Amino acid sequence: MHYELNEMNICVYCSSSDQVCDEFKQQATEFGKWLAQQGHTLVYGGATGGLMSAVAEGVADVEGDIIGIIPECIVEKGRKSDLPTELFVVGDMAERKTMLKEYADLFVVLPGGFGTLDEMFDTISSCMVGEHDKPTILFNPDSFWAGLLLQFDKILKAGLGYKFTRNGNLKVVDTLDELKEVIGEFDI
Repeated sequence: MHYELNEMNICVYCSSSDQVCDEFKQQATEFGKWLAQQGHTLVYGGATGGLMSAVAEGVADVEGDIIGIIPECIVEKGRKSDLPTELFVVGDMAERKTMLKEYADLFVVLPGGFGTLDEMFDTISSCMVGEHDKPTILFNPDSFWAGLLLQFDKILKAGLGYKFTRNGNLKVVDTLDELKEVIGEFDI
């Protein structure tokens, strides 16, 4: 499939754990390649490991642009990636999240753990209060986020999801083709 897209800075939140399954790594690499082939720039956490390495390697494989934003504490652990074409070292995780949101035109959430959830929730809640109006796309392969999506529905049903809808600024997709298609719908 081919999608006509505007060039965007696409921020990807995802796991940095090397314990992530090979299927998710393969999907992240494929997405990274596609992202760069469309002329988009990857914006991400700038660290090594897991899906973070996989998506950045995909972009680098086709000589795409990568903006990495990494906190000093992760650099000190020897986890700084050499793949970003532009790298910012920041003071802490809060500063990293702020810069990721500033540089991004939209956000893609791949499978991940607590750090990924923190970044996604920060992005969604800051959108809800009007700090930005940038869309977030949750990639849900093999129903990875199914439990979280049930909780989202529960929150909305209880009337607690102020200005949040799963069809508004948060889109949920299950396949890479759907992810590409939804990204193509945004005119940023």
